[in-house]
Amino acid sequence: MSNFFVHESSFIDEGAEIGEGTKIWHFCHIQTGAKIGQKCSLGQNVNISNNVKIGNGVKIQNNVSVYEGVELEDNVFCGPSMVFTNDLTPRSRYPKGSAGYKKTLIRHDATLGANCTIVCGNEIGEFATIAAGAVVTKDVLPHALMAGVPARRIGWVCECGQVLDANLECPDCAKKYTLKNNSLIEVK
Repeated sequence: MSNFFVHESSFIDEGAEIGEGTKIWHFCHIQTGAKIGQKCSLGQNVNISNNVKIGNGVKIQNNVSVYEGVELEDNVFCGPSMVFTNDLTPRSRYPKGSAGYKKTLIRHDATLGANCTIVCGNEIGEFATIAAGAVVTKDVLPHALMAGVPARRIGWVCECGQVLDANLECPDCAKKYTLKNNSLIEVK
């Protein structure tokens, strides 16, 4: 008996690993070599490609494909229909295979909004928030709030997810931050 839930319409390939308490909903496909942590939630129509690593507590909403070369650390949130890529110069006639895929790393507690696109070869910093529909074409700093096409930083985000005010204070949890060398640091 498994210690995770998989809806009967989903497919789990041999060699995939799924952590305790994870829930995999309708029409998902988990491919060989994929490693999914504990207490994750995969919505309807999610594809996890070969050899993808997903941490604990990750939530992947409907219609998301996590391609080989992408890694999601703990507690990442992937909004509905957001997109990852893994090849900067794809050609159907000239497939590169996994050796040609660019690595994309999403650090812990980052939020990727609905319909955003993360171009491969970039790193999204911890606690960063990517707005719905944004297109990320370069690395994103921790706690950065990114929006637009291409995405640019329009503010900073607290660890709790709220946008910080002009004084770099959180209106929800009252945490305070300061900027040092273009990095956000919590004031203790």
